[in-house]
Formats: sequence, C-alpha cells, structure tokens
Amino acid sequence: MTVVANGTATTPQAARTRRTAGAGRRRLRTLGLYTVSVVIGVGVWQLLATRYGPSLLASPKATASAARELLSDGTLVKSVIASSRRILIGWGLGIAVGVPVGLLVGKFRAVRQLLEPYIEFFRFIPPIAFVTLAVVWLGIGESSKVMLIFYTAVFIVTLNTSAGVMAVSEAKLRAAASLGASRRQILQRIVLPSTVPHIVTGARLAMGNSFLTIVSAEIVASQVGLGSLIWTSRNYGRIDWVFVGILTLGTLGFAYDRLLRVVAGRALRRYGVKV
Repeated sequence: MTVVANGTATTPQAARTRRTAGAGRRRLRTLGLYTVSVVIGVGVWQLLATRYGPSLLASPKATASAARELLSDGTLVKSVIASSRRILIGWGLGIAVGVPVGLLVGKFRAVRQLLEPYIEFFRFIPPIAFVTLAVVWLGIGESSKVMLIFYTAVFIVTLNTSAGVMAVSEAKLRAAASLGASRRQILQRIVLPSTVPHIVTGARLAMGNSFLTIVSAEIVASQVGLGSLIWTSRNYGRIDWVFVGILTLGTLGFAYDRLLRVVAGRALRRYGVKV
C-alpha cells in the first residue's frame, strides 16, 4: 500500500522512517539547547564566584573538587540514598491516599463538604511547622521524615485529583448514564481518563514539594541525608559542600521528574495523556 502526498507516492515504512528521523532531530535539538543552557549557567556562576570570592560563593571548580571529596568517602552517596528513600516513600504514600480521596471529594458533594474544611485548613500550614511535633510523636527515626513528606504530598494530589473530577463535562456524564452505563463504568470510562492529566500534574507538583520538605526534616532530626549534609557543611564553614548538596538536590529532582514523565507517558498513553 502506498500513500500519495503532494504528488509523491510514499510507503508506510518510509513515512515511519521520516517520523523517526524527525523525532531524532528534535531530541538532538533539545539536548543541544540543554547543553547551551548549562554552559551559560556555569559561565555566569563562575563570573559571580570570581566577583564575590570563595567565602560567599564557591566556584564551579571548587564545587567539583568538593563533590569528588564527598564521593570518595561515601558521604554523598549515602546522603542521596537516604534522602531518595524518604522522598519516594512519603511521596508514594501521598499519591496512594490522595488519589482515592480526591476522587471521592470531586465526585460526592457530601464528602467534599465534610473534608474541605480540613483540607483547606491544613494545606496552608507548611510542613516545617510540624517538624518538632513529628519528632516528639514519631521519634527521630525514619517515620517522622516520611510523615512530613506524606503531609506535603497528600494535599497537592488530593486537590489536583478532585479538580480533575469536577472538571469532567456534565454532558458526558449524562450521555453515558442515558446510554445505560453504570456508575462503575462511568468512573472507569469517563471520569478516570479525564482526571489522569490532573493526577499526573499533582504527582509532579508533590514531588517538587517533597524535595522542599526533605531539607527541613533532615536538618532537625537526621545524621545522614542531603539536608543534613547542607546543615553540617554550614557548621564547618564549608560553602563548597553546601553547593554540592544544593546542586545534588536540584539534579536529583530534575532526574526524578523526567523519569516520572517518561513512565507516566508510556503507562498512560491509552488515556491520551502527554506529560
């Protein structure tokens, strides 16, 4: 079979080849722009470090040297593993609770009226306000840190999920019901596909806020982790270690967000979701 486009016969295989080549060029262009952006950022960083000196701003070279130092004794690797474990567990629990609660809040008015006062009250209280209570109630172990991450994530996921449910067109729901669809079928075929983009967005926002919370949680009650590394570096006056911790947090968050986008994009392609 051939497809005629602009007067030229094109086979499906040739069309697929052109699409693949086009996608490859787009990826290369994106990689090139990322590289240019990083080079410019490092150049500006170096200029500022030269201007203000090592006591205020560690240079890229000094930061790289400090990163090698922390890698050689295992401090950086242990910190990354510890912080990643706490973030992923708390974030995962936030999604596991936030999605079903958001579906209920968005779907049933009575549930929304019962839970909305608590959601609107607690979501404006920052997690750092509960650090002391978390340590008192749950101790200085992993539970207190995971609970703070969970607290950060659950309200974001709940609000985004409920917003997605309430954004579903009422006409679609009535049409499905008039065609004999059950509540379960409406939930599976209409509500969930329409809500998935909001859930993915909520998960990404919750991941970003989890990284914000982990620093305050580890500063107060942790001997290992990126937040603890940053705080300990401050006590020793090692500005270069502080920069290593900050850059590692940013790089880790960037990597996790891209991984989430790839996994969600492949798993949720049937819903027509682009992330």
